Amino acid sequence: MTAQFPPDFVFGAATASYQIEGAVAEDGRRPSIWDTFSHTPGKVVADENGDIACDHYHRFGEDIELMRQLGLDSYRFSLAWPRIKPDDGPVNAAGLAFYDKLVDELLAAGIEPAATLYHWDLPQALEDRGGWRERSTAEQFAEYAAVAAEHLGDRVKRWITLNEPFCSSILGYSEGVHAPGVQEGEGALKAAHHLMLAHGLAAQRVRAAVPDAEVGITLNLASVQQVSDSQADADAARRSMLIDNLIFTEPVLKGTYPALAREVWAGITDFSWIQDCDLATAHQPLDFLGVNFYFPTRPKAVAHDEPDPAKRVASDLGTEQVIHEGEYLTEMGWPVDADAFTALFTWLRDEYGDALPPIYVTENGIACPDVVGPDGTVDDQDRIRYVGDHLAAVRSAMDQGVDIRGYYLWSLMDNFEWARGYQPRFGLVHVDYETQQRTPKASFGWYRDVIATHEVE
Repeated sequence: MTAQFPPDFVFGAATASYQIEGAVAEDGRRPSIWDTFSHTPGKVVADENGDIACDHYHRFGEDIELMRQLGLDSYRFSLAWPRIKPDDGPVNAAGLAFYDKLVDELLAAGIEPAATLYHWDLPQALEDRGGWRERSTAEQFAEYAAVAAEHLGDRVKRWITLNEPFCSSILGYSEGVHAPGVQEGEGALKAAHHLMLAHGLAAQRVRAAVPDAEVGITLNLASVQQVSDSQADADAARRSMLIDNLIFTEPVLKGTYPALAREVWAGITDFSWIQDCDLATAHQPLDFLGVNFYFPTRPKAVAHDEPDPAKRVASDLGTEQVIHEGEYLTEMGWPVDADAFTALFTWLRDEYGDALPPIYVTENGIACPDVVGPDGTVDDQDRIRYVGDHLAAVRSAMDQGVDIRGYYLWSLMDNFEWARGYQPRFGLVHVDYETQQRTPKASFGWYRDVIATHEVE
């Protein structure tokens, strides 16, 4: 069946600063938590790091030419906070100058820039003072957001405050598998809350600087599937929905927290650090909601890792992900279910109604083996199938009344995949990390045709 998209539907691709830029000590950039984390032995597969990554800092012109050949309507990138305002000191003019050049060349190529203010690279100087556990970090983020918007807002009109605050707070401060790599209970919940506060403060500052801006936030939301009829698994699904979705969607879209939060985390915090005005600040009018999605979430009830609630980390909900025997898994070990994508959109529609703004898919993609053939080509048919099926799922949701305005594929090119290092490859473009040679894969040509025709077979 053919999925046809409207002429004004935005087709794009996405990247993130630490994953592609490299040049981590050039032109005044200071260390981020990911520089520290990736240089800590044992934190990243093969002890790899983003020091060079795709060398995009020096090769952005070549990469924009690939975007032009692809026919992108829009390119979603992130600004590196430690390049622009690495602490509470002066603005780094050289860091802003890099993004001036990037944005100007994008516009010259006919590609709309979409800027993400925070894609996980918190300045290490701020983490040393408590990081996202502290209210002051949200205030510092707002100052940085104002600088970026005031400087680039004459040319950049689509702004995303945060990318995936779940990962920044829960993976970073509770599970400890992302930077800063700690395992806490209350600290992780404080981080999640202060990220929501930061979003609201930054949205205000961006709008003040750029009155005609489109402002949104990107959440990696779970399409939760209850795995059995048992009460235990029903409760596990509710807890999973809470930590994956509701502690972010409720503040942003309703200005509240779900009552279940106090029940689930009663043993590790009393929430006294939430101030009266915080949720109103987090609940800013949104021009769009960014949604990232990769796989379905199937939580099964299991015993808690820590029996004492007072000692648990925030992510210990007594659940584990169910993988069905024999099902296809991506290189990340994630199951594939495009119908779950449609279900996520319709859940948002049903749960939030008129409070739900228009949606952009700000990330969706797949890590594949991506073997380079004898002729130098990469025939990534798994990626073509995955993206085609998920675009069809987007179209299905649109047919059911969900207002979806665009789709940014993750990712333009292979890159540093955080704690997984360089092994997983998500790109439309293959990167040889030794030579930095870029080679478009079969999916590149396929996606180029999708963009040109606005049609998926």
